[in-house]
Amino acid sequence: MLYWAFVFLAISIVAGLFGFSGASSVAAKISKFLFLLFITLFVILIVLIVTGA
Repeated sequence: MLYWAFVFLAISIVAGLFGFSGASSVAAKISKFLFLLFITLFVILIVLIVTGA
């Protein structure tokens, strides 16, 4: 999941460099969503491991 977040981040940067602001914006939003989802799941798993659940 983190891999895909970085892929969409790279797409966003490249699209922004070539002037495709719409595609850049969409790719950046997807990248941000995937990154936040990854962080959320990571924190939940860490809490579950620490509490022994």
